Amino acid sequence: QLQLVDSGGGLVQPGGSLRLSCAASGFNLEIYSIAWFRQAPGKEREGIICLDGSDGRTWPKDSVKGRFAISRDNAKNTAYLQMESLKPEDTAVYYCAAAHTCHTQIMEKWGQGTQVTVSS
Repeated sequence: QLQLVDSGGGLVQPGGSLRLSCAASGFNLEIYSIAWFRQAPGKEREGIICLDGSDGRTWPKDSVKGRFAISRDNAKNTAYLQMESLKPEDTAVYYCAAAHTCHTQIMEKWGQGTQVTVSS
């Protein structure tokens, strides 16, 4: 019953923007830390940003810092990844995940992934 559903991916031109959604059901996403990962073809999955559920601090990777941001809508039990100034190297399958903290390697739940393609 516990589930995360990713959505919002698609094709966007370099320099464009997208907002990905991560809708939770069966649990309250508000009390969890929210992490976003991505995996490009032939590459390992990497964590790119995390919103800590305890103190609200955001932990972005340098590659996305200043361009990507996490937000949360408690009423909708949904988290978002706002992506701006997208680059071709951002092309990947993006996954949201819920964890107790941003400092653990164990994710409690994963979304199914949504494809983001940045290309002219």
